[in-house]
Amino acid sequence: MAIPKIAIVGRPNVGKSSIFNWLAGHRVAIVDPTAGVTRDRVTYLVHEKDRYFELVDTGGIGITDSDDLSEDIERQIQVGIDEADLILFVVDGSLGVAHLDEEVATRLRLIEKPKILCINKCDSTKTDDEAAQFFRLTNSPVVLTSVKGNRNRNELLDEIMDQLPPAEELEESEGDTLSADPELKIAIVGRRNVGKSTFINALAESERMIVSEVAGTTRDSVDIRFEFDDKSFLAIDTPGVRKRKSLANDIEFYGLTRAKRSIRRANVVLMFFDSQETVSKVDKQLVAEIDENHKPCIFVINKWDLGREKKMTSEKWDEYLTSQFRTMRHAPVAFVTAKDSRNIKQVINLAQTIYKQSRIRVSTGRLNKIVRAAIQNNQPPYSKNHRPKIYYATQVATEPPTIVLKCNDQKLFTESWKRYLSGVLREALPFKEIPIKIYYRPKDAKDESSPSLDMVEQDDFEVFSPNEHRNQKGDNV
Repeated sequence: MAIPKIAIVGRPNVGKSSIFNWLAGHRVAIVDPTAGVTRDRVTYLVHEKDRYFELVDTGGIGITDSDDLSEDIERQIQVGIDEADLILFVVDGSLGVAHLDEEVATRLRLIEKPKILCINKCDSTKTDDEAAQFFRLTNSPVVLTSVKGNRNRNELLDEIMDQLPPAEELEESEGDTLSADPELKIAIVGRRNVGKSTFINALAESERMIVSEVAGTTRDSVDIRFEFDDKSFLAIDTPGVRKRKSLANDIEFYGLTRAKRSIRRANVVLMFFDSQETVSKVDKQLVAEIDENHKPCIFVINKWDLGREKKMTSEKWDEYLTSQFRTMRHAPVAFVTAKDSRNIKQVINLAQTIYKQSRIRVSTGRLNKIVRAAIQNNQPPYSKNHRPKIYYATQVATEPPTIVLKCNDQKLFTESWKRYLSGVLREALPFKEIPIKIYYRPKDAKDESSPSLDMVEQDDFEVFSPNEHRNQKGDNV
């Protein structure tokens, strides 16, 4: 289970960023009385009462941005809401119900997710007495807060804990994938005319999609369920995407939006390329979305029969993609000819393999042994006459595997050393072909009972290392 996300939403200037910083315990988001300061989503991992969750600060709903970025801000807000497991609806208790509050409430009523109404800026009992006017906005639990007066932070956290999805026991299946075997959702994305619909048809063994040589035939995301080796899969076919400045109409614009939404919905993404074409700006935009959302991904080179005719090699494509997408070096590469159904099943097998990797849990003991050995082999350099220290490491979530490193000061670790440790973890753990999220967080009072690296005992966990599916790349096409 991934770390639950809490989206903080509301109209401008109700104190969303102040609530964000207050709950985070750090000044992360910019707090300013000027409406529109928060434009992009800001996130922070919070550890509270043995639970980890991610706070997401969003821009003010309904704002007219001075730099003409209102549409971009709105998209960021919608993404935050779409990804959230819980919505924290913030209003200003000192000013009463505003028209924009009602608009936000109307929008949120259509979303079937847990919500909490946070009436902020309740700095006095007089404000408390007037809070009842906000109750009509939602039938969700209500908490009155004052960041300025430090009122009811614990009450708000208690309500958040009550509304979060149930926690899973992380140590129940150490070193194994989770026991349940859910339906695998596979998003097929790429620019126009790379053969995505042909691939879907070959996959479903029927003409489910309109296949045409006219670029851009598929205009909406389509879900197709199919069975393979007695397992259920959901293939999400998406519209072909082209450069944003070339978007001719609303249909193509929403095609781009739906492609990004499909990436967020999926467990595994198949990023399609045409063997006859070089990487484009659209390809880079889609891969950036995959990378940002930490989705397991397979680079699929389609029309490989034509590539072989031109004496292309899989090794050259491997090197080329690595040079183009350096943050995605872990992504495996598959070579297919969709129109002849060649290597289709191998791609699905590979998708299953990397999905299983994303659901593996590693014991705290094994993880700390690896981190301790990495530090012994390469000590993090001093910074401002201080030695960076890692007290212990733990995996707190799956899909993607999420590792928290408790340390003395995260700012002391250089980016180069972080990359070194990330590489060590990828090689030593069963996460070789999937993204890993790593957080450096300071150790605080609630962590005093947790083990330090020097106290971790040895365990019997064996590192998963087979990489057989690399032999299924499709060189025999």
